[in-house]
Amino acid sequence: MSDSGKSFSNVETSGYVGFANLPNQVHRKSVKKGFEFTLMVVGESGLGKSTLVNSLFLSDLYPERVIPNAVEKQNMTVKLDASTVEIEERGVKLRLTVVDTPGFGDAIDNSDSFSAILEYIDEQYERFLRDESGLNRRNIVDNRIHCCFYFISPFGHGMKPLDIEFMKKLHCKVNIVPVIAKADVLTKKEIQRLKCRILQEIEDNGIKIYPLPDCDSDEDEDYKEQVRQLKEAVPFAVCGSTTLLEVKGRKVRGRLYPWGVVEVENPDHCDFIKLRTMLITHMQDLQEVTQEVHYENYRSERLAKSVRKNTNSVIKEENGGAGIVPGEVLSEKDRILREKEEEIRRMQEKLAQMQAKFQAQK
Repeated sequence: MSDSGKSFSNVETSGYVGFANLPNQVHRKSVKKGFEFTLMVVGESGLGKSTLVNSLFLSDLYPERVIPNAVEKQNMTVKLDASTVEIEERGVKLRLTVVDTPGFGDAIDNSDSFSAILEYIDEQYERFLRDESGLNRRNIVDNRIHCCFYFISPFGHGMKPLDIEFMKKLHCKVNIVPVIAKADVLTKKEIQRLKCRILQEIEDNGIKIYPLPDCDSDEDEDYKEQVRQLKEAVPFAVCGSTTLLEVKGRKVRGRLYPWGVVEVENPDHCDFIKLRTMLITHMQDLQEVTQEVHYENYRSERLAKSVRKNTNSVIKEENGGAGIVPGEVLSEKDRILREKEEEIRRMQEKLAQMQAKFQAQK
């Protein structure tokens, strides 16, 4: 036996194959490649969206932000502002993209506030679909929206019609996480009352918000308790701050008031820590739901439209019409789908004939 053969036989152990090391391989590969995540923040101006995002990731994503005045806000249309930052923590790299929506809800007529956001989400799905269908699929950049923080004003008795309409239009396209902004203006009882009201309105309007995944029976008890607390905290009542203050000899990030300090990272003061924990611990699940539910819905709708379009073109050609427009060549998937549709149609015809024959005999 050669030396190399001896070296392999020395490490073999009875009853051990070695595939238990696979998770370590996946982990090393993922860490080396880095992670991608895209977060969208939506809400009216002045609700502290930018401050909260900067607080969550301890970075300044809006260094050149110019705040428009009241007159400019009236004439503003909804724009989408994507900021990307590379964050590295203990050797793990995260490519974070935050998509802000300045101008949302600020106009006098907000009936068209959704179209720009809907278009942007669909554009990212379309780009990913195009890249996925292309020849070079090794280095696809995933810019799909994995999570949307929707900010609800604390200065009301629940959600506004604009909030409800927005969620109804987007809940089938993106993972929506409702957030009560500037929670430090409310007492604990007021926050609890507002949370119950918002959850009731979400249920009454058939809105689907991001559901935190249930724990498996073999999960750690501490993790189960953490998930239970996170589920109870929805919608998250938060306040953000990047200012460091000194409280009883320790540095904390918070807001200073005449009556005391609101500590951002104190779970007794607000749900900031819970929101961050939810985002970090369920980042992978948010990506999986985006891929397996929202993106697949878009892809199947897109494919169905393509099949209908191509089928109509073929029918036109068979009937002596204009025929297929140049560039409208059927792909292999489209061709198979068309054949299946035709097969189903023939089976339905046969079934109808058999039923008619059975009725006649009867």
